[in-house]
Amino acid sequence: MQRICIIRALRLDRVLFCASRFVRLNLGPQFADPPPFDLRAIFQSSNHRTPLIFVLSPGVDPTAQVKSLANDLSTNVDICALGQGQAPVAMSLMNLGLRSGSWVFLANCHLMLSWMPELEKRIAEYCAMTEDMPHAPHCDFRLWLSASPSPKFPIAILQRGIKMTTEPPRGLRANMLKLYNLVGEEQFGRCQQRLKYQRLLFSLCWFHALLLERRKFKSLGFNVPYEFNESDYSICHDLVIVFLDEYPDETPFDAMRYLIAEANYGGRVTDAMDRRLVNVYITQLFCEQAISPQTEFNLAPQLSDSPYIIPNDADLASAKLAIKTFPQLDNALAFGQHANADIASQIEDSSTLLDTIVSLQPKVIDAGGESKEQKILRICHLMQEEVPPSFDAAAVRRGMGPRADPEPMKTVLYQEVDRYNILLLTLHQTLKASELGVQGLVIVTPELEEIIEAVLEFKVPRAWSTCYPSLKPLTPWMRDLVCRISALQKWINEALPRCFWLPGFTYPTGFLTAVLQTSARKNGIAIDSLSWEFPIINTPATSIAQYAKDGSYCHGLFLEGARWDLDNSCLTEPIPMELCCSMPVIHFKPVDNKKKSIKGIYSCPLYLYPLRTGSRERPSFVISCEVRCGAQGSEYWTCRGTAMLLSTMH
Repeated sequence: MQRICIIRALRLDRVLFCASRFVRLNLGPQFADPPPFDLRAIFQSSNHRTPLIFVLSPGVDPTAQVKSLANDLSTNVDICALGQGQAPVAMSLMNLGLRSGSWVFLANCHLMLSWMPELEKRIAEYCAMTEDMPHAPHCDFRLWLSASPSPKFPIAILQRGIKMTTEPPRGLRANMLKLYNLVGEEQFGRCQQRLKYQRLLFSLCWFHALLLERRKFKSLGFNVPYEFNESDYSICHDLVIVFLDEYPDETPFDAMRYLIAEANYGGRVTDAMDRRLVNVYITQLFCEQAISPQTEFNLAPQLSDSPYIIPNDADLASAKLAIKTFPQLDNALAFGQHANADIASQIEDSSTLLDTIVSLQPKVIDAGGESKEQKILRICHLMQEEVPPSFDAAAVRRGMGPRADPEPMKTVLYQEVDRYNILLLTLHQTLKASELGVQGLVIVTPELEEIIEAVLEFKVPRAWSTCYPSLKPLTPWMRDLVCRISALQKWINEALPRCFWLPGFTYPTGFLTAVLQTSARKNGIAIDSLSWEFPIINTPATSIAQYAKDGSYCHGLFLEGARWDLDNSCLTEPIPMELCCSMPVIHFKPVDNKKKSIKGIYSCPLYLYPLRTGSRERPSFVISCEVRCGAQGSEYWTCRGTAMLLSTMH
């Protein structure tokens, strides 16, 4: 255990592997390795009073397994997919099953959580009946339920039932084998263009597996973790057959790519950058080279000596044999990713595991140690000393009025001061109230209790996160807040900054709009006709002595998924273990009637913080900055998930 603590301090990304090895050595391999899923054995351990509950994982549908088991046991199973208006149907099926001994499968219970108390009551009623009662449940009756994890699911049903979950297959190899096992010999021989069909089927399976497995890279994989499933694949499989049979002379790749990436899989994709990624993948995989028998088509072009090759003889058996030669562990380059992406996802998984363990620990104090109350008082006292005082908004407006700063910039400053004042006032009030609450001098409300618990765990309370989003722990967050206030105070006391610290704005988009307004008024042109250029300035922010002639210099940005080559002024490969690197000063320069971007330019998205989706109330996306690609094309950096951030985790 002491060794794991050292690993935690030095290499957080290796903690999961160490924890698994520790459990295997001390408790046994059965606690570290998932057991094989045997639905028949689970069924045999149940009885007619025991609900069988599937806890759903992304991309998993147990309906086919329940149907198959019912067929094997010559039992009838009635299935009801829950949703609006399905409560009477579900209750009718249950009553019928209780009388006749048939099975009832209520799928997607999480979609009718308001009806779950009624279901709980009905289960309690028939479980309370003895065998000699007139309406006792039939001994062959079974109630199957499926639901995504939800805190509102009735605890009584969970305690009474058998809980089970099935993880989707992990790895490109396992996912491709699963997809090929769905294709029967009859379906495989349906297409008249056999050679094209066999090779495009292999590409389609690879495409589906890539989209599923890419989720493991978290934000570097997809901004939104989409739940692609087998129905998406099946529809596209049929689509490929139809197109090949309808157009035997010339394969309509454009139509195929559009219907697969935009209409079918793209129908689930809600983020523009994710849609761009899906289109890059489908363009690489559905092309003339993929169906050429003279070409050993490499499915992973970034991987040298790639084992991921479409076999020339790609009949059903040969394709499965080829897939079985794929490595068990996936190389990040197979997805177009860098090895750093694996490290980043492992760090996030390890942090989640450790946070969960800490949350389950009892809040105990060693004899002679600092009590919980003393700790809260000490932290609150230190934070009150550190939190800056609020701005005098009226004095700021009086002082800024006569200055020659552009009016749009003054407006941005006033808005920032008002937002930060709300946060600073909340901080001072809640920290003081926490001190008084611990001493028993004021009532501890649920909101105040939540703040106290968060402070004890060195997390930022939710009540303090309304001004700007952040994933930083409490101590780095407080240091960041002090820097933000100092930057504003310097602007107020001295002059308009020559180089703005862009992460210091609560709403960077408001600042960029003000830059456009300033340029439009200065040059006498319509703001709608302006767009952006993003020249990179290889000069430290502190050394910039002149204001930008048009637009503004900005610094403080970070680059994730790549590194900036200062010598060649372009994107390049990141250094191993360097997950984020600093960007040089960027000149946000408004231009009128900008020409279309030339080749060698990557449209790099800029986000507020590492959670690229943001929230429903506050999207994380700010703007797309066009930067030079360097030796690689823009598709290369799209697959890497390369983006700029205004804030990191620490």
